[in-house]
Amino acid sequence: MGRTSALVTVFGLLLALTASLPNKDDWDIYSFHINSTVTSRYATTVITSRVANRMNESKEIEFHVQIPKNAFISRFRMMMDGQVFDGVVKTKEQAQEQYTRAVSRGQSAGIVRSVGRTMEEFKTSVTVAAHKKVTFELTYEELLKRTHGKYELQIHARPMKPVEDFKADVHIHEKAGVSFVDVKGGLSTKALANAITKTHVDKQAWVHFYPTVNQQKNCDSCGEEGMNGDLVIVYDVNRDNGFGDIKTSDGYFIHHFAPSSLPRIPKNVVFVIDQSGSMHGRKITQTRTALLHILNDLAEDDFFGLISFDGKIIHWKRELVQATDLNLEGARGFVRNIEDRGSTNINAAVLEGARILNAHPREGSASILILLTDGDPTSGETNLETIQSNVKRAIAGKFPLYCLGFGFDVNFEFLEKMSLQNNGVARRIYEDSDADLQLKGFYDEVATPLLTDITMIYVGGTNLTKTNFSQYYNGSEIVVAGEIIDNNVEIFTPQVVAISSKQKVTFSNPNGSVDSSVSDGLLQRVWAYLTVKQLLEKELLLSGPEKAKVNKEALELSLTYGFVTPLTSMVVTKPEGESTEIHHKPKEKEERPLPQRHQRRQHVMVQPRTHASLRPQRRTSSTPLVLSYKSLNFDSGHIHLPTIAPVSHRFLMKTVNDTYPLCFDIIGAVIVKLLHHPSTELYINGVLDSRKNGGFKEIVIHVGADFHIKVEPERIRLQQGQTITHHTRTENITAGRFTVNRGKKQTEVTDGDMHLVILVHQKHGKKFLWPVLRRLPSAGDTEGLLALNRVHYEEVHRDVHTKVKIANRETDTQRSTAVDLRIRRPVEVGCWLIPTDFVLPKSLTDFLVARV
Repeated sequence: MGRTSALVTVFGLLLALTASLPNKDDWDIYSFHINSTVTSRYATTVITSRVANRMNESKEIEFHVQIPKNAFISRFRMMMDGQVFDGVVKTKEQAQEQYTRAVSRGQSAGIVRSVGRTMEEFKTSVTVAAHKKVTFELTYEELLKRTHGKYELQIHARPMKPVEDFKADVHIHEKAGVSFVDVKGGLSTKALANAITKTHVDKQAWVHFYPTVNQQKNCDSCGEEGMNGDLVIVYDVNRDNGFGDIKTSDGYFIHHFAPSSLPRIPKNVVFVIDQSGSMHGRKITQTRTALLHILNDLAEDDFFGLISFDGKIIHWKRELVQATDLNLEGARGFVRNIEDRGSTNINAAVLEGARILNAHPREGSASILILLTDGDPTSGETNLETIQSNVKRAIAGKFPLYCLGFGFDVNFEFLEKMSLQNNGVARRIYEDSDADLQLKGFYDEVATPLLTDITMIYVGGTNLTKTNFSQYYNGSEIVVAGEIIDNNVEIFTPQVVAISSKQKVTFSNPNGSVDSSVSDGLLQRVWAYLTVKQLLEKELLLSGPEKAKVNKEALELSLTYGFVTPLTSMVVTKPEGESTEIHHKPKEKEERPLPQRHQRRQHVMVQPRTHASLRPQRRTSSTPLVLSYKSLNFDSGHIHLPTIAPVSHRFLMKTVNDTYPLCFDIIGAVIVKLLHHPSTELYINGVLDSRKNGGFKEIVIHVGADFHIKVEPERIRLQQGQTITHHTRTENITAGRFTVNRGKKQTEVTDGDMHLVILVHQKHGKKFLWPVLRRLPSAGDTEGLLALNRVHYEEVHRDVHTKVKIANRETDTQRSTAVDLRIRRPVEVGCWLIPTDFVLPKSLTDFLVARV
């Protein structure tokens, strides 16, 4: 079996203060941690950066981070002076409403800008009081894509100064087995060799990068401002059978299909090359260089064609020819003579390429059409929709079209849509010294077809991601995820049918084996991530009601799983007086990077901060920070909110006069802030079920970023640093400062003088949780639903109507009932049902968080 590996892009980091700081000794990044966990090709990366203000006055501190373009931010948090500021993912409309209010107060907007081929830069800032600290924590998730037969995890480290506690930890866990791990990149040098440790044991691998302060100053990519370079972790996965590996968990599955022991399929490839005047200079030179290398790699049983175009078509040959030595030598001469001139007739050129392929059908071969252009059509047919329609009709689903956009003058969205309409992809080629290698690298991805007409079949599966693929290439990977009907693994039967060379082949699951050891909802998140990505691609091809329907599906999933996607925004409340920012994900056509000498920092004037302004404030008077992955341009289209049947959960309010209690509803399968005790860094959150009155499906207790206790109806998951243990039996557990007593019907958690009981209830055969706080922490800085004080209310009777009065405020009410889940044997009680925001001391949004 050929060696395989897969590619993971993690991210580079940048953390700095404002350029206006007079002295870098005034601030200190005293801890800078990167923690990336890769499980079943799904990477979750957490950046935790802790910064101290050493000055005798308040100072604005910025947080910069680079994230992969394909990743979704799923959590952002700032912790400062006992306050926690969590991000909440909302629809664009909701975020826009908050932003508009902030702009009316004279505040400004920020952006996420492209910083290269694979990264985007996010930044925010917060004012830190004298001699105080701030902690930034950002999490993003990404499904790893396999290219060139390998996974690569790239870390770009540029902290802007040496950091005493700098750690990068990578943990890879692949049930198929990790065959090797290697570390490369600009930071993998002799000077930093002893800062890197690498461990590989069967199915797991660890890489740790702990450079000292001196090493951060003296390596090849280092200096007085610390490191500035890449660390690249490369690994390979064992593949023992052609079917690949399939994993199931909690009613979901994921299938990685990447057979390698297959005969290559001879290909028919036509290159359509733009030689218009805009290709002048280095672009046309690099294109010629790349084509000469590609011609050298064609096999003798391949057939190929070459077309160059400007305002007219220039043929080398009008038909496909075999890649014999004689023909290849003639093609090289044609390539060397390609010169830039004239206008750009994309329509005629692509249609001619399709004609050549259609005129030469070969049984047992795979056809590919590759277009390279650097601009919009300027001659012949110039209407973009008409060109797309013409090309789709000419190709008629027979072969894929790959569009390579050279530079930033090209309309990339036009190329992307045309590629997706014809089972291909679009790729930007960046104007750089290695553009010829980029072209050759893309060709290598599609150079070796192994299968065509691939159909992935899953009997007993539903809600599947894409299951039909036109071609599969050596070194790539097909990934399908979905749900298993009724979680019945016994009837779940996966199968793959495809064409290999000249015959139909079927791949089946050997011995019906599936791996069901994956846990903690990971596969469900993989399914959601992949589904959202594919829905966004599908939306690009649709219009009218169909487009709106797909948009709605993608939006619902983005909100449900807390993903910041092109359809959602993340709102973060910051201290009063801070500026509001909208961070949007730039489209490809917006990503033209400024030359370094032209990049200037823009300052936003804000009111002077005092120590008083940094004291904890009620969030009703705070300013939201909006983190968005798409520009809030509502002139270009309106995103309608989905119509979803409300899922409600009824809560009983603790009252002084309990003769007839108050009750209120929380709508949605949301994550609730149960108890936060900032002075001890204790945070307890609960995830409400998606069933009406279904209680909590999990409750998570954590201290800082490295200690977590997840309580579920059937087990407890304990994580201390990199160590994870699961407990399913009745037992007493001592973990750090916590004592956990797990029983069949309840779990008790003690932390100092805090005592929490988590009851296990059952409804319609399904278990759920309900927390009861027996004793609050003695310190008074607690917040959350469980920390609410008892409410004193009065009943006000007016005619036949009854109102509830609390502290001189009145609201309408109605008689209702609620199940009291705070006791071991729940009973139904009568209650006054009142609006949620009326009975809570703050808005309900202040009791919700984005992730547990």
